Amino acid sequence: MRILIALGGNALLRRGETMTAENQRANVRIAAERIKEVAVDHEVVVAHGNGPQVGLLALQSTAYEEVGIYPLDVLGAESQAMIGYMIEQELGNVMPKDQQIVSMITMTVVDGDDPAFEHPTKPIGPVYDQQTAERLAAQRGWTVARDGQYYRRVVPSPQPRNIVEQKAIRQLVDSGVLVVCAGGGGVPCVFDEDGRLHGVEAVIDKDLASAELAVRVGADVLVIATDVAGVFNHWGEPNQERIELMHAREALDTPFAAGSMGPKVQAACNFALATGNRAVIGSLEDIQGLVNGTHGTTIVA
Repeated sequence: MRILIALGGNALLRRGETMTAENQRANVRIAAERIKEVAVDHEVVVAHGNGPQVGLLALQSTAYEEVGIYPLDVLGAESQAMIGYMIEQELGNVMPKDQQIVSMITMTVVDGDDPAFEHPTKPIGPVYDQQTAERLAAQRGWTVARDGQYYRRVVPSPQPRNIVEQKAIRQLVDSGVLVVCAGGGGVPCVFDEDGRLHGVEAVIDKDLASAELAVRVGADVLVIATDVAGVFNHWGEPNQERIELMHAREALDTPFAAGSMGPKVQAACNFALATGNRAVIGSLEDIQGLVNGTHGTTIVA
């Protein structure tokens, strides 16, 4: 079975943790152990988030005043290489020694006229208290928004339309390679009037890009791994209840939080409707159960 696993940001950096290389390495090591549980028996493609990392790189770029601030697409590519390196190495440490693993810088095509460019929604970087967030927004021209009890910088998040490296990824998977790709949703790029590809100032939602890639590489299952056990009714309330099964068209008509569960449900629905296969949302800790259909929230066409 071919499985695309989309790792949430919690697999790389847990909320409240300092964004050190050591903390990220420790979390990736745990994620690699979980992925191994299914990768030894199935073909696996791993995608991952990059929100905290690309935000940190943006802060570092801002701090170095001798040169101009690097654009988000370049920083996104940097974060893909950094995170991909860690995932590739830690998977190599736990997988059978004959398993080939490759991490790939991935570009995702978006529409330059996407309305998302006028309405930033994608959180990146660390969390701040309200006072600090508002001060930084005023100083740096950021847009900030609430993220749970904290605030974060938000940037445009256009819809993914195509994955530039999709054929190469599929060829690698067909030949037995475990591929780490589409980090942070891929580097957002557009084609200009001359047909030339170039980056744009945005960050693509990792789950939506993962669903697009899962369709294009022929995945049998899309696993969206996060830090909660699934999709819940009445989330955060005393009567919250995990939803075991959702049908895509019904799920699309159900409101979920735009900055967290909403894109995950949208991505799962996109995959299920496009392929007729199932997607599942749940905790990375339960990955074997997610693949087997006994844990998490399963979404079908």
